[in-house]
Amino acid sequence: MEHPELTITAYLKTHCGWSEGVRAIFRKYGLAFEEKDIIKNPAFRWEMEHKSGQPLSPCVEINGQMLADVSGAEIENWLLEQGLLVENDAIPDAPIDSSCTDEQHLAMQSAAVSGIRLVD
Repeated sequence: MEHPELTITAYLKTHCGWSEGVRAIFRKYGLAFEEKDIIKNPAFRWEMEHKSGQPLSPCVEINGQMLADVSGAEIENWLLEQGLLVENDAIPDAPIDSSCTDEQHLAMQSAAVSGIRLVD
């Protein structure tokens, strides 16, 4: 399903359970979005902080409305409340309301050391 009326910019971390939860909601609904990785590009972190007025991520801007320090579940709920999505029964492919587990952190650390990329 296409959503041409949505313009979405997501300020996310490369490896982060909360950020992956936001991505999972976008995948669940097939939403196109511009991702700005605040870890790989410090200018994006500055932009996020300037626009949101605070330093915590993820932050997602939808049609000019900034949603600061949100989970995937909060993004989904907001989009549904605004009438911008029609709810579907698909199960997200990642947890949408949690941080990374200790195991995920260790795997990301190992991947970083060996040069493997675990999450796009």
